[in-house]
Amino acid sequence: MKIAIVGAGWAGLTAAVTAIQAGHSATVFEATDAYGGRARALKSLLPDGTPVTLDNGQHILIGAYSETLRLMRTVGIEPREALLDLPMTLQFPDDRGIRFPNWPTPLDALGGILSARGWSWSDKWSLLRAAMGWQRQGFVCDASLSVADLCQRLTPRINAELIEPLCVSALNTPAHQASASVFLRVLRDALFGAAGGSHLLLPKTDLGALFPQAAATWIQQHGGQVHVKARVETLAFSAGQWQLGGTGLGSLDDNRFDAVIWATSASNAALALMQYGLTAPESISSQITSWAHAAQALRFEAIATVYAWSTNARLTHPILALRSSAAHPAQFAFDRGALNGPAGLLAFVVSASHGDRAKVQAQVLAQAKTQLGLTLQPVQTVIEKRATFACTPGLQRPALQIAPGLLACGDYVAGPYPATLEGAVMSGVAAVHALTA
Repeated sequence: MKIAIVGAGWAGLTAAVTAIQAGHSATVFEATDAYGGRARALKSLLPDGTPVTLDNGQHILIGAYSETLRLMRTVGIEPREALLDLPMTLQFPDDRGIRFPNWPTPLDALGGILSARGWSWSDKWSLLRAAMGWQRQGFVCDASLSVADLCQRLTPRINAELIEPLCVSALNTPAHQASASVFLRVLRDALFGAAGGSHLLLPKTDLGALFPQAAATWIQQHGGQVHVKARVETLAFSAGQWQLGGTGLGSLDDNRFDAVIWATSASNAALALMQYGLTAPESISSQITSWAHAAQALRFEAIATVYAWSTNARLTHPILALRSSAAHPAQFAFDRGALNGPAGLLAFVVSASHGDRAKVQAQVLAQAKTQLGLTLQPVQTVIEKRATFACTPGLQRPALQIAPGLLACGDYVAGPYPATLEGAVMSGVAAVHALTA
């Protein structure tokens, strides 16, 4: 098949690699000149004028992200070299919290719970009892439950120091609003899945070099095409083929395809396909319009990443959990100097962020002074306003298939995972498999 992929984010590039591996022809169209979508590299300057490469948001992978790790290896990226592999840790600046020992799964979780600092035996028992109950139930629950509902019998300390940080980092949605069923799926894979599934994998390179750039090179080396600054603006179906139109796409004869995989953001996809649905053939117009309405119905959460620097800034661990509040909104701090970045550069992550850039930045710098004892200079604050969909109970996500020969992939389409890199990669694989099926 001759397949067009619209968008060169992690999902779109995964779809192209998967299509080529399956023996198809793949052509990727990217409207910008950068690969990676919402997980891409950014160029910036430190306060002393030193050039530095940042990311459009600080990301964490975990050992359970099997598809992402597999695709990285496929395109020539060795995870052991590109990622810092750490046992699961949610430790605060005062060293309270949980840190798993480097033991086999699931003994690492048991050891981490029993040795957690600052937790009473009542705290630990409430978590062990809940975890054993979730395991007995196969890590499934009623789709209407929130994470707060699921964890209401846990002690306040466990909810505050473990559940809330885990939930907001994995689902980018506060526990009282987040889907318990999706949360349990992530816990199942991380705590009771493959060996090392709970490990934190912290990128030691920028997000562009971690996968997207290597994927684009691999695609072109294996007969595919990747066009940047190629904006798809129109879509048409006739004589059993799809024709794309727009700027930077080349000749119209080259832009007829057997199938199209739309791999842009949910809002971009909804807008483009809603417009096409109005003029599409009657046999598929209702399907396309219905899909676009489902994508438009998604609610989104923002993520803010505040990069800040000081000559002597250091953290006791490459990642630290922070005590988050309305006045101190960051949940995590990363020592980029410990991740092959410039010494003294820190990244603070505010999931489910609210407020404008200046306010969030000021609050985080004050939080660094209060909780870490560090006086930092701002480098750059990145707010991705539509970073992820709000992963709420019973959410109906848009389907993978839009119409025959027209599919979508992205971290927001129907699937078992929340809006993560793994969710994006899984959707790209699934879209190609659906076409071949």
